[in-house]
Amino acid sequence: MTESETNEPSPDDIGPEVRRAVGRIYRRVRSEMHDEQLGDTAVSVLAYLVKHGPQTPGLLSELERVTPPAMNQTINILQTEGLVTRAPDPSDGRKVLVAATDQGITRAAELRTAKHVWLNSRLDQLSPAERRVLVEAARILNEIAGS
Repeated sequence: MTESETNEPSPDDIGPEVRRAVGRIYRRVRSEMHDEQLGDTAVSVLAYLVKHGPQTPGLLSELERVTPPAMNQTINILQTEGLVTRAPDPSDGRKVLVAATDQGITRAAELRTAKHVWLNSRLDQLSPAERRVLVEAARILNEIAGS
């Protein structure tokens, strides 16, 4: 049954709208955090390192769903910019750990602030009722994403 038959939207009715809205908000938030010298993957890796501490390149490539050589290029860009360092893993000298530098932590904070300023300015324009709807929608979307 479709929405017209039951007056309730079906998954077929809702799915495309949800995908479109989530995709648009994702792209817009990413564009607000865009750094001219770094690509999206580098910004994402830097943010992850700041939040979670030193990681192996292998784990980073899995998280970003890129090949190890592509992650190596990303790490090289970050290292050239002085945003990360590579060092031997103290628990396994054969492995390398990538860590954010102080400069990397500062840059990640600047990018995060730009993202928050943009989103908060848009949320500030909503009515209290719209904000409550958005809180509930976010809860539902998080539930869907976690299933």
